[in-house]
Amino acid sequence: MFIGWDWATETHDVSVMDNSSTRVDRWELAHTEQGIEATLARLRRHGDPAQLPVAIETTRGLVVDRLPAAGHPVVPVHPNAFHAMRPRWGASKAKTDAGDSHKLADYLRTDGHQLRRLTPTDPRTLELRALTRQRADHVEAKVAAVNQLDAQLDSLWPGGKAVFAERDSDIALDFLERYPTPQAAAKLTPAKLEAWCKRRSYSGRRSGKELIERMHAAPQAASRLGEDTTATLIRVQVQLARAIRATVRALDREIIAAVDAHPLAPLLAVMPRIGKVNLGQIIGEIGPILERAESCEQFIAETGVVPVTRASGKSHAVTFRFATNRRARVAVTTFADNSRHGSDWAAKIYTDARARKKRHPHAVRILARAWLRVIWACRRDGTPYDPATHQANNKVKTVTEEALAA
Repeated sequence: MFIGWDWATETHDVSVMDNSSTRVDRWELAHTEQGIEATLARLRRHGDPAQLPVAIETTRGLVVDRLPAAGHPVVPVHPNAFHAMRPRWGASKAKTDAGDSHKLADYLRTDGHQLRRLTPTDPRTLELRALTRQRADHVEAKVAAVNQLDAQLDSLWPGGKAVFAERDSDIALDFLERYPTPQAAAKLTPAKLEAWCKRRSYSGRRSGKELIERMHAAPQAASRLGEDTTATLIRVQVQLARAIRATVRALDREIIAAVDAHPLAPLLAVMPRIGKVNLGQIIGEIGPILERAESCEQFIAETGVVPVTRASGKSHAVTFRFATNRRARVAVTTFADNSRHGSDWAAKIYTDARARKKRHPHAVRILARAWLRVIWACRRDGTPYDPATHQANNKVKTVTEEALAA
């Protein structure tokens, strides 16, 4: 039996097909607990859930979580691939929920042997992935909040912006909250500012006189807003930036604790210039790929640091891969770029790529491919990364596999 599940936000459509492509059952269900429970019970009447694979056009969500928990193998079908297959069932490419569930079941029946199945991921890896993704979202929100604060200072008080170069640092936010307007800082002297900085452990190595000169040298704003309104606008934005910084720090602590408890961390923790947060990102994003990959080259390809070859007739092009796990690629390329500053081996791979006229992003992806082979070998052998052994052998050897395109 083969199951096609056409999912949506409010209702779903399910079709059950046998080996002869005959639809033996079909129904529509609401996206409620009663609807999902009734569907899982109805599917069990058709056989053992382990023998009832389900094709669905997504890799995540409540339904995708519930199906493996009930024992069903889940076969994710990319919407683009499914759309390209529609002419198989008619030139009009007609689309209905009932028709799509039938087509998904039929696609699974004929091509299921070529499609990968979702495998349960270690819960610790899922926790790390959720934490690191939340942190990335908060960092993005923090950047937006600080940029908005910069824009407000440009129009309301450029002198406050000029005092400290880093607007998102604690001391800069403290200064703007204490002195949110030119009037509030009018009586500020170099001695008072130096004393204020000393109480907050300022490490910028700028004297109070230099900081005051920066403030006075900045252009004057032409704003016609009152002092109270200006102070409110700047203080509220400072509070927003500070609150997001606090959430990022809280997530950092949770990520560090989760990394320390993860079994993959000891294998990779000594890699050059890899911090705890970046290690958490790598484990959380490439961990699921590493678990299901059948070869090193598949692992590298799914991480998104290899090009895509398109060849047809006389045309041949090797281009950037867009369809991939973007967060996994960002995590591993961030580490690769940092590693070249702490490893001669990594630096050589990068400089050799640059010497071949590769742009910086391309050279970093080439280095990332080399590091992914190291990660694959560490995971395969269950041995931690050893810089001395790695550099002595020049590379970590993997099983004999076809080389990737440059």
